[in-house]
Amino acid sequence: MTQWMDPGRAGVVPVVLGEIFAGLFGVDAPVRFTAYDGSGAGQRDAQVGIRLTRPRAASYLATAPGSLGMVRAYLQGDLELEGVHPGNPYPLMRLFEDNMQIHAPSPLQALRWLRGLGLRTLVPPALPAHEVRARPFDPRHGKRRDAYAISHHYDVSNRFYELVLGPSMAYTCACYPTNDATLEQAQEYKHDLVARKLGLQPGMRLLDVGCGWGGMVRHAAKNYGVSVLGVTLSAEQARWARERNTAEGLDHLVEVRHLDYRDVREAGFDAVSSIGLIEHIGVSNYPAYFRFLRSRLRPGGQLLNHGITRPDNRHPGLRRRGFIGKYVFPDGELTGSGDIVRAIEDAGLEVQHHENLRVHYARTLQRWCENLQEHWDECVAEADLATAKIWGLYMAGSRLAFERNGIQLHQVLATRTGDLGENFYPLRPHFEP
Repeated sequence: MTQWMDPGRAGVVPVVLGEIFAGLFGVDAPVRFTAYDGSGAGQRDAQVGIRLTRPRAASYLATAPGSLGMVRAYLQGDLELEGVHPGNPYPLMRLFEDNMQIHAPSPLQALRWLRGLGLRTLVPPALPAHEVRARPFDPRHGKRRDAYAISHHYDVSNRFYELVLGPSMAYTCACYPTNDATLEQAQEYKHDLVARKLGLQPGMRLLDVGCGWGGMVRHAAKNYGVSVLGVTLSAEQARWARERNTAEGLDHLVEVRHLDYRDVREAGFDAVSSIGLIEHIGVSNYPAYFRFLRSRLRPGGQLLNHGITRPDNRHPGLRRRGFIGKYVFPDGELTGSGDIVRAIEDAGLEVQHHENLRVHYARTLQRWCENLQEHWDECVAEADLATAKIWGLYMAGSRLAFERNGIQLHQVLATRTGDLGENFYPLRPHFEP
């Protein structure tokens, strides 16, 4: 029978784990906590809960900072979520964000807890197989290292992505033209917004760097008669995109290469789109990145950069050793849109338009989580249980971060102005009604 910690019994009944939870989060924490030792804490009738299933869970929690220990225990099956679907744990994450505050224990209290658990609890357990092993962060982003990082995230399973992303296979922020627009309509609108911002017209040449599964290249070719070169570091993405291009009869207009963008030799493009690539570039590499993209454009050509940002420019970088860095985006980095604009301008490009699509990404992630939940069994069979759990955590947590303005999504449009200041840009933007 579970023994519950309450104000009158906390610290008295020698049931260690329930007492520790109550001490950290309060005896009235709005979540149900139960553990393998028979203890419980929090609200018994809470709609959501956490359960520790075996002693190794305590070791994961004790030996890793922040939420990383919880993630490890969860992926290993030592920690279970109750009252939420593993494909969409957003309700539990929001509850922790809004209503749970950690109370740091006193040194004496921490020592008593440790004695109760035993010193063996401080021996780190084996890491989950999906965790990227510790590597010193390298801001240079060499080609081989970037290829590994991209493969880690994108070469999971094309079928897995089809189930999560939907028919568009667009793994970037959608743009919702109306409140009732579907995910597919919003992705179509996003691609068309990029095309209109770039002023695409029949006969133009577009370079799409980080093209993913080719959503933008197909949209530009089908709807604007543009000749497109798309490049991606993911072999699986390139294979899928080529097959889809052929199936849709677009091979005469579209080419997708499994290639590092830095190895593109063609130049003189009318437009360059970069949708969801800059997160992988590295902040210190922005100057070289935008200089290279400028060098691929003809005078008067236009660049559209679409990427996740921080809400300010004071702290570039991701928490490289946290959950995102270890399980989702190895070597990923973020900074504010101001740093991106500065790098674009310093590269000799002229910024023409800049907008924030933060709330659109929150909606996009909500739809992806719903897709993962709906197709959970097939996603688990296609990848594996741990991968599916990782995606549930990652997307639900990202949704919450976009909702709370912890991260943003900015599109920046710039032109390669002529050497004598020739603007080539219309008096009013292409994309105005």
